[in-house]
Parts: sequence; structure tokens; C-alpha cells
Amino acid sequence: MAGICTIPFDAAPFRLSGTVYGTLLNHRSALAELGEKASLPPYNAPPRAPVLYIKPRNTLAISGERIEIPAGMPDLEVGACLGVVIGRTACKVSVAAALDHVAGYVIVNDVSVPHDTFYRPSIRLKARDGFCPLGPAVARRSAIAEPDTLVVRTYVAGVLVQTYTTTDLVRPVAQLLSDVTEFMTLGPGDVLAVGAARPSPRVRAGEIVDIQIDGIGTLSNPFAAAAL
Repeated sequence: MAGICTIPFDAAPFRLSGTVYGTLLNHRSALAELGEKASLPPYNAPPRAPVLYIKPRNTLAISGERIEIPAGMPDLEVGACLGVVIGRTACKVSVAAALDHVAGYVIVNDVSVPHDTFYRPSIRLKARDGFCPLGPAVARRSAIAEPDTLVVRTYVAGVLVQTYTTTDLVRPVAQLLSDVTEFMTLGPGDVLAVGAARPSPRVRAGEIVDIQIDGIGTLSNPFAAAAL
């Protein structure tokens, strides 16, 4: 069943906590898509700090697990992004020391019900069962020499539909960690998704989504219509 995640969260060496934090508007394409709306209500100004939300435990899924498209919805949005796995408690860390708190990296698919607003992200749109596949495994930090130059590729039904790089993050990985831990503590096993590019690809029932990041692997999930 989608949403019943079998990732061994307590397994060494990463001991994922099951807490995944997403970051909105942290890729330049996402800000560009919002455009002049960023200065209008309800936003009133472009974000001056990280815009975070939580993908709760019920959303978690593993590579290969079927993700259900809720009844009455023709498709879902795919949010391919890099996930940073915290290795030791991070509180008010400097940019220079931020990556010392990282255990490794994982691919995150931030699945959402299609929407056109990023203001106070809706739980109904982003936190349904199975809406956060992770995988295929956690790559050790030492295996990823530079997290800010990674290429992220998304395939839907075998067709390449999106390619972007983490070079275009508004806040690079270390800066994002520093800014987030300025106001909240991240603990070992937490995952911080650094933000996806826009526009988001769409997936329909019967299609498979493959997300690739060099050095980490391929996160693959079939999507199916929910049983009536």
C-alpha cells in the first residue's frame, strides 16, 4: 500500500528519523515562475528566509513502491530534488561548518496535487499518503564532492521531461543549512529537501517516474489510480 514505508529508518549508519523538511522557492526557476506575483498579496515580497514545510511520515515511500493518484485527479506534480541527510545535531551552524553536519544525500520526490500558490503550503495538497518517495539509498557525504553542481533528471514513462542543476539554487546547500538552523535545530536522521525546479512535470496513472542524480542513483516509482 502506498504510504507504508519500509525504509529501515533506524538502520545504521544514517538512521533516518522519518522527518523530511521541504524547501519552497529555493530554485531560481521557481522564483522566475512566480514572477511579479511575489510582490503581490498574499506574498507581498520575495522570500527573505527559507520557506519550509513538512512531509510527514505517512508520505514516505521507497523506490519501487506504487504511489496512488487520488480519485478524481487526472495527474500529480513531480518535485525532483536533492535531500540532505543530517548526521549530527545542527543548531546555528555557520556556512563554513554546515556540511560537517551532513551524513549523506538522497533523492526526494516531493509529490503534490497540482496547485498554483506557494503561500502556506496546504497539507491537503502535499501530505497525502505516499507523496514523498526517498531513495534509492543514502550516498555518503564523501561520495558527493560538490552538492551544488549536481544534475537532476526526471523521466516520466521513459521520456526525459526535466533536467536542472543544483547550481541554480537560491541558497546553496551549506547556506540553506546555515539559514535553517539559525531558527530551528535539525537532528541526526532528518532530511532537508533543498528545493525543486519549476515548472513541475506531471505524472498520470500507469506511468513510472524515474529521478536520477549522479552519484546517488535512480529513484523509481510507478503511479496508479487509487482503488475505488
